[in-house]
Amino acid sequence: MPTTTERLLRLLSLLQTRRDWPGATLAERLDISHRTVRRDVERLRELGYSIRATMGPDGGYRLDAGSELPPLLFDDDQVIALAVALQGATAAGAGTGEAAVRALTTVRQVMPSRLRHRLDALRFTALPTARGETDPDVLVALSNAVHAREVLRFDYASPHPDRDDATPRAPRRVEPHHVVTSGARWYLVAWDLDVDDWRIYRADRITPRTPTGPRFTPREVPGGDVGEFVAARFKGSPEVNRWSCTGSVILHLPMSRVLPFAGDGTVVELAPDRCSLELGAWSWRALAASFGRFDAPMEVVGPPELAAAFGELADRFRAATA
Repeated sequence: MPTTTERLLRLLSLLQTRRDWPGATLAERLDISHRTVRRDVERLRELGYSIRATMGPDGGYRLDAGSELPPLLFDDDQVIALAVALQGATAAGAGTGEAAVRALTTVRQVMPSRLRHRLDALRFTALPTARGETDPDVLVALSNAVHAREVLRFDYASPHPDRDDATPRAPRRVEPHHVVTSGARWYLVAWDLDVDDWRIYRADRITPRTPTGPRFTPREVPGGDVGEFVAARFKGSPEVNRWSCTGSVILHLPMSRVLPFAGDGTVVELAPDRCSLELGAWSWRALAASFGRFDAPMEVVGPPELAAAFGELADRFRAATA
């Protein structure tokens, strides 16, 4: 016979796996009586779990969110996933690094030895970036506005405050749709009511104003996929997730030396000491400069705009050395 504690843990584990559980099904799964199920549910309630009795022919129970955080129960894979996520949170740019370290320490202390060994085998260091951290309270405010579908007003800091004059700027008015993270930065994807178009704002420059505005009807981002939309904007394209300028060169380098630095480019081996590389960028001069970082002789395959950009950069570099 399992102990009361073991039975409570099994009951809690079942309640966490789906929304509603008929009382008869719980009694059968746990091999106990209906009366014992009711008594164990009351014990869990005393521990802080919000368990609501559901109406119906069979009657049942539902685990709801409570006013306080009760003890949690995770399976082995969930514990490892949680611990890995906490290790990576120090570089997430959300201002929660110190809290994540403390939480990871707490989780590790109560892990069974078999899980602690698995976690230690996955230990890694998440390197922070030099990019600005976003205040967690700002992320919560943005997410709340997205969830409530309420117009958001906020002040938006300039990337070059030392170059701005003293003229105050009116707060932005947007319909917030998505909070996204990319490259250790957080962004708000929103419909700007003043310019009547989609905009992407860096969250670390946002200072929300209260109260929020009226509710709005959500719109669909161009293309229907917010990830593709944001990636396209970062590449200088209004909607399609591809670079506006793409070109190819032949590099006099082994393919093995090019691949680690090719990013999203395409590398094809032509000979042991030569390979072709296709890359994209937001402008032809930027594309030519990106090929130049390989510091090797090269031949332009095309298009002609790329060859012209190499000539323009050559003139600029010669002028810089004069």
